[in-house]
Amino acid sequence: LKGIVFVIQSQSNSFHSKRAEDLKRDILKQAVELGKELPTVLLIHQIDRHEGAWTILPLMTDFSVTYGRNSSWIFFCEEDTRIQVIKLVETLRRFDKSKEWFLGKALYDEESTIIHHYAFAENPTVFKFPDFAAGWALSIPLVNKLAKKLKSEPLKSDFTIDLKHEIALYIWQKGEGPHLTPVPEFCTDDVNSYKADHCATTFSNFLPLCGEPVRKEDIFVAVKTCRKFHGDRIPVVKQTWEREAALIEYYSDYADISIPTIDLGIPNTDRGHCGKTFAILERFLNHSSSRTPWLVVVDDDTLISIFRLRKLLSCYDPNEPVFLGERYGYGLGTGGYSYITGGGGMVFSRTAVQKLLASKCRCYSMDAPDDMVLGMCFSGLGIPITHSPLFHQARPMDYPKDYLSHQIPVSFHKHWNIDPVKVYFTWLAPNTEESHNGKKVGYNREDL
Repeated sequence: LKGIVFVIQSQSNSFHSKRAEDLKRDILKQAVELGKELPTVLLIHQIDRHEGAWTILPLMTDFSVTYGRNSSWIFFCEEDTRIQVIKLVETLRRFDKSKEWFLGKALYDEESTIIHHYAFAENPTVFKFPDFAAGWALSIPLVNKLAKKLKSEPLKSDFTIDLKHEIALYIWQKGEGPHLTPVPEFCTDDVNSYKADHCATTFSNFLPLCGEPVRKEDIFVAVKTCRKFHGDRIPVVKQTWEREAALIEYYSDYADISIPTIDLGIPNTDRGHCGKTFAILERFLNHSSSRTPWLVVVDDDTLISIFRLRKLLSCYDPNEPVFLGERYGYGLGTGGYSYITGGGGMVFSRTAVQKLLASKCRCYSMDAPDDMVLGMCFSGLGIPITHSPLFHQARPMDYPKDYLSHQIPVSFHKHWNIDPVKVYFTWLAPNTEESHNGKKVGYNREDL
């Protein structure tokens, strides 16, 4: 056991750091009960020399220096991964620790997808990448090799979009490095599932709920739209999730009383929308009638469950500066910053909006990408971004089925080549069982 270094992919937000600390305690408690020497357990958000620590690869050099001689494995997992330490030790024993191993539960794309830049377009199923929820492991010889490579070829300043896929690509090195080896004991079944008997890891796949869901009236929803989409996208919002929101406004470049939309006096831009988003933030702070604690900014082609969001937000404190959604990164190998990608929905606590607008950070142009500018601003203010994998920048078909199977999603994005109303009712609509007990339920998702 002392040959395994545990790395929890944790976050600094108080709700998340507490969950990670609980997991760390559980791992150490199991080690004591087994009468073993205590292993090293690291929390990624505490390795804070580095805004990009969550992207893992920049840490390889440190891992190699610190653990390269006296450890055998680095085992990564999420805060909601549950580990049976004895089974994990037995599982890793099967692999020769002097060789380069990349172990995990394998995911693959069923069709090529924009979030992976359409990689392996001829046959996307050939390339396997790890489901972080099940835990994944690198043998120390592989860590040492990656550290050496990073020295000679530093990471490019680039986007981080789907980290698990990008790490697998980097390790594979176009065939020079190892493929992911699937390990059946790394599981994402729920801990109480009959399927989990053979598993060394399981995953608690419920929507977090901390007390009562946030009240409908405590969430202000801002929908970004423009005149050309009033006719096709807005009717979808009205047929699907609008009824779940108590406070909702549509912001456009044209005031249309039939919707109604509000013209913020900002001309539409083909891309970016930074000016519009900052105008929405100002309006939320200065005009929204009450002191609503939460603001959600979505696109007119975002599909979202406000019902589930209310449960999720019960775990966050609106008196903290919270900026929540699906996290992407830009240039994190070389400084850079993280940001919440706009299409999946951006959630702000009122405190976060106050701190942002009190700073001097603003759009460098009206059509700058709003989500990236916000990321840059919050990074400069030292306000961390909080990632939730339940928000999605793309459509359900853009993600592996196995990955979505242990999620209760909060949002998807884009109407391209799908029936958005059907996607909403299949994936996001509150169903009767869920609204009663909040448990995970079986969806009929196969036909999407």
